[in-house]
Order: sequence, then C-alpha cells, then structure tokens
Amino acid sequence: MTQAEGSGADEDQSSRSSEELFDEIGSDDEQDEEPSPAARKDSPRSRLRRRAVVMASAAAVVLAGGALAVNHFSASSTTSGRVVNGDTVEYPAGHLPLVPDFTATSLTGTPIKMASYQGKILVLNFWWSDCAPCRAEAPTLEVAYQQYHPQGVDFLGDDVGDTVTSALSFDRSESISYPSINDPGYAVAQQFSQAAPLAATPTTAVIDKTGHVVGMIIGRLSISELATLIHQAETADS
Repeated sequence: MTQAEGSGADEDQSSRSSEELFDEIGSDDEQDEEPSPAARKDSPRSRLRRRAVVMASAAAVVLAGGALAVNHFSASSTTSGRVVNGDTVEYPAGHLPLVPDFTATSLTGTPIKMASYQGKILVLNFWWSDCAPCRAEAPTLEVAYQQYHPQGVDFLGDDVGDTVTSALSFDRSESISYPSINDPGYAVAQQFSQAAPLAATPTTAVIDKTGHVVGMIIGRLSISELATLIHQAETADS
C-alpha cells in the first residue's frame, strides 16, 4: 500500500486516541433512533471495537489507528508495567518480562529466531500495512535504525494480520531497510503477549541483551522516547 500523497489526515488521526475516534464515530448513531442489533453489529463503531485489544496490565493505553484484532492475544503476564507520559510502558528493574524464544519467517522468507538476538539490544515494532500511525512513524523508525544499528542495536518488525504483498509494498514505499516477521496469524504477537501484553498497532518494544522487555511505546513513537528505552536497556537489571 502506498503512503497517502501529501495528506495530513493520517497524521492528525494518528495523534488522537481510539476512544475519541470511537466516540466520534458513535455520535451520529446517538443522534438517531436506537439501531437494531443487526445494524449495531455491522456499524463502523462495532467494526472498530472488534479490532481493539484491551491490555491486561496497568498500561491500558490504546492510540488511534489499526488496532490488533481482539481475539488474537492471550495476555497472561503477571508483570505490570508503569505508564509514563501516557503512551510508554516501563517495567520495574528486576522484574522485566522475558520474551518467549519464538521462531518465525521474515517477509522475504528468511528464518528468524529470537535466540539469535541474545547479546544485543532489540527494537521490536508491531505493525500492519493499513495502519495510519504505522505509516506515520515509519520514517522515524528508519532514521532510528540508521542511527542505532551501527552501535549494535538491532531492529525487527512484526507485520501482523497482513499479506506479504501488502507488507513488502509498505516497506518499499517507506524505504524500510530492516527485516520484518511475516505474522499473518498473529502467532508471534500472541507469544510476545504472554510476556508483555500488546494493546495496539503500532507498538514498539525495546528488549535488552538477555531477552527481557525493558519497556514499550504504544502508538506512534518519537526518537526521544525510543532513545530513553534504549538507554535503559543498556543498563537493565533483568
């Protein structure tokens, strides 16, 4: 999918919360007569809600955009994070969630194993091609990759619920040069959620050299937010 030409609409949408969007979409319904159950089931508000995921931790923060499908996650982690600045989740020192040792395949067919990132800091970004804030943050992620990869920080995407064609088109249009996992059935996202529950796309996790999650940025990230978590990963006490 190509990026919208010269449009500020996506960026405006990406800065607003899902709750605001749900309320706005639902406002027209509230002015009319009560819709039938069948109409409510197929309304735009209902379709958006079916794509939302509620984080089963202290960090129940969902930003606008393509939320991860509701039935694809099992949030069984017992470690709760601390919400910082509204959209960053940080985990307490000594209690960092351990990422499961998943095995997957990249969008280009290359095998990917979580174990291969041991000894390196990993930035793991969950995204999909039809997600407005994912498109908005893509240039920032590529700039961060170019800045931090020479310092030994690896970057990896996890493209969820998507087709390979759409995902590769996204990567080409946004000039993304780091690899992404092909995760159409949400298998890797589900495994990750057992350690650190996911709430929405995009979500960017920073993982320390021992495979523990230092923190996550929910929604469109900034370089400064990412830099803070990378610095914490460098000095993390798992």
